Amino acid sequence: MTINNVSQAKVCGGWHKQYTHESATLNCTMRFAIFLPPSAVKSNPVPVLYWLSGLTCSDENFMQKAGAFRRAAELGIAIVAPDTSPRGEEVADDENYDLGQGAGFYLNATQEPWSRHYHMYDYVTKELPEIIEANFPVSQVKSIAGHSMGGHGALTIGLKNSQQYRSTSAFSPICNPMQCPWGQKAFNAYLGNEFEAWREYDASELLKQAPSELPILVDQGDADGFLAEQLKPEALVAAAQLHQSKVEVRMQPGYDHSYFFIASFIDQHLDFHARYLNQ
Repeated sequence: MTINNVSQAKVCGGWHKQYTHESATLNCTMRFAIFLPPSAVKSNPVPVLYWLSGLTCSDENFMQKAGAFRRAAELGIAIVAPDTSPRGEEVADDENYDLGQGAGFYLNATQEPWSRHYHMYDYVTKELPEIIEANFPVSQVKSIAGHSMGGHGALTIGLKNSQQYRSTSAFSPICNPMQCPWGQKAFNAYLGNEFEAWREYDASELLKQAPSELPILVDQGDADGFLAEQLKPEALVAAAQLHQSKVEVRMQPGYDHSYFFIASFIDQHLDFHARYLNQ
């Protein structure tokens, strides 16, 4: 797999770099960003935190706004941020922000015109880690985190692949997409009326089906304008309680849905992941 470096900058003793590559999974050119801490060398491969961003975002939002580099450098953790969807002139799109390019929802689409390109689940769980581990001084030890739609992706991917990830965390995740407008719109378009397939991409439904041993941390601002209609953390809490799954949901007073919220607590999330990545 050939990857092409399109930008790089030294930060906190490490390196932030962007790359493009031709994705066999998504049938288009994809871009990802990686932060390599100063301790990342061939003789000392470091663990990786995969970060999934939300609606309308790309690989750049977290890297530019979250303020994660200093703590990640101290902890010796690499961070990889993929784009949120396939992109390009031949990739299906929608005029609204919550469907199509920028809104991949981290699933494998089965319906036309989406099914040719929209396989973000396979990209994040298979193709991207293979690229990262083949080209950078990182180990196979990894965790996953995300925000909003990306929080939904991190939770569902972590729950469905608990042997692959050490821990999962999320900021303001879409916790019960089967029961909210964003999720219903995306699932109907990408998956059609196969409601059993919908359940496979809903963190609350997954936790209802079986207990999870994967450590999960969720932060949610109580001033988030999307809280009641779209995010529904109470559904995640109720589902986790059914089997006493290891899910901690923290309501943070006064915080909204923005990257100001993420920047306020990202060090705590990195510390949380470091406990499991370094075991």
